[in-house]
Amino acid sequence: MSYVVLARKYRPRRFADMVGQPHVVQALGNALRQNRLHHAWLFTGTRGVGKTTVSRILAKSLNCVGPDGQGGITDQPCGVCPVCRDIDADRFLDYIELDAASNRGIDEIRDLLERASYQPAHGRFKVFMIDEAHQLTRDAFNALLKTLEEPPPYLKFVLATTDPEKMLPTVLSRCLQFNLRAMTPELVRGHLAHVLAQEGIESDDEALRLLGTAARGSMRDALSLTDQAIACCAVDSGQTRLTAAAVRDMLGLTQSAYGAYLAQALARRDGPALLAVMAQVREQGAAPAALIEDLMTLLQDAAVSALAPQAGGPGDAQALMSSSPESAALLPVLQAGLPPQALHLAYSLLAQGRGELIYTPDDTSGLLMLLLRVLAFLPPLPPDALPDAVPLPESPQEKAPAASAAAAIAPAPEPVAAPIAEVPAEPAPAVVAEPAPPDDIPPWLDADDAVADPPPAAVAPLPLPAPAPGAVAKPAAPVPVPQNWTPTPLGERWLACVQALTQAQAITALVRELALQSELTHVDDSQQPPRWTLHCEGAYLVKPENVAKLEQALRQNGFDVALEGHSGAATGDTPARRLAALRAQAQAAAEHDLQSHPVAQALAGAFPGARWLPGSIQRLSAS
Repeated sequence: MSYVVLARKYRPRRFADMVGQPHVVQALGNALRQNRLHHAWLFTGTRGVGKTTVSRILAKSLNCVGPDGQGGITDQPCGVCPVCRDIDADRFLDYIELDAASNRGIDEIRDLLERASYQPAHGRFKVFMIDEAHQLTRDAFNALLKTLEEPPPYLKFVLATTDPEKMLPTVLSRCLQFNLRAMTPELVRGHLAHVLAQEGIESDDEALRLLGTAARGSMRDALSLTDQAIACCAVDSGQTRLTAAAVRDMLGLTQSAYGAYLAQALARRDGPALLAVMAQVREQGAAPAALIEDLMTLLQDAAVSALAPQAGGPGDAQALMSSSPESAALLPVLQAGLPPQALHLAYSLLAQGRGELIYTPDDTSGLLMLLLRVLAFLPPLPPDALPDAVPLPESPQEKAPAASAAAAIAPAPEPVAAPIAEVPAEPAPAVVAEPAPPDDIPPWLDADDAVADPPPAAVAPLPLPAPAPGAVAKPAAPVPVPQNWTPTPLGERWLACVQALTQAQAITALVRELALQSELTHVDDSQQPPRWTLHCEGAYLVKPENVAKLEQALRQNGFDVALEGHSGAATGDTPARRLAALRAQAQAAAEHDLQSHPVAQALAGAFPGARWLPGSIQRLSAS
């Protein structure tokens, strides 16, 4: 008898055997027990979660006749009657599966609908199952719509798709839609343990964890990988045991110590240790993409475990942690060396750099530069906050490379006094005296900046040429900035209020813009509280809610007033115009001061055709 792969051998035959889909099982079971049967079902979800399987179980439930041939519609098909056996063997005439990936045109749908006009040959219902239904053409969907909406009483439709977004809304509205969830790694691991127990094969917990993670939510993928792992771990004696090292090698993953030692090197800001581990990674040919996944998993677990007390205890957080239990000893080191902001920064850089590996000369070089980038952006640790390195677990296959990495990342011993070896004396470099600070410092430099970078002694500064007679024109006095408004006492009073609110950060966004663009036109002190009237040119700013927020901010900061806002013609003395005028005057003063300086005049004499670029002069500090 030919071998049957695990994915087919352990395919569920009843609703009770379904794993990880209780919401679907409960809904379909209730509908079958109450005989509330819809004419069309749509099952969605990623690959390998049971869409086709639940369709076959549903077909058996609709057509099962029981062991004695007298049964009816049930949510627990017997599995022994001719109908159940034929559906399991894929030879039941009234259960028709259509692969829409290869039969997606209107002609195939017409052939299917022609069969719909005939009553079931052996069963109670004729069931049409269309797999990968989203690949049907628009014409094929349109040809199916009428029959899908009003099928004969003996006809049921079951549609399955991995991409419901590509389905026509008119099709979705005619079906009961069930979304089959992706399997969690813990659920996959538990099911694999059950399957291997049935097969009489021993396994390590870490091997099952790796298989559950590699399945990425698909139980079929998990069983296929388990088949491959059994073949890799088989020995001549006939005994088989799934080991973590063999599964890791089969999946092309890195050795477990690499990711842990790299994470520890990042937490300790230990660049030499990081380079030593990367040398081992290059030598052993480890997969850089898998290493990034290991690092991201460790950082995720560190972030989750740090919030475990707030989340209800370590038990609640354990379900969200994906790394191996042996790596738990590393989490305190990561939490001590990577504060929350640094940890999330490192995770973000790794996630972004993972997609950049395709642009690097080779993946290992790209991973090295990515880790150096993370190391460069992490904030430095004070010496007293440096976390101690912890010994990490090793498997026998990983002992040799991990040992060298452990030696590289081990904490450095305390410095002790030791004799200094004599080295050949080298001629001392010539001492160059630093120039004294100049008496006259240009306004764009501070006193410290003037002597911070002295020119090399071998290069003498070029003297400025003497200005030619009449070549340097004395700068004119600063030109007063023209303004199209007239300052008023109320404007000065309103500017003081706005500046006080801004410094207190009491107004933001549109409310702050309303305050800046408004003019205080009238103050009525006869009322209690005094009523102030504002006029603003922007009607979109003068909204009741903005005026109310501005009034509330004024009262909270010591201005007990009532505001009244109006929109209208262009305003005059507003804080925005006053501040713009002050900035323009400061800019004009800076340009005047610079052009009046002797150094600037000497430069102008050296380059008679040069001109000052408007707006390029900025005062860095008050002179």
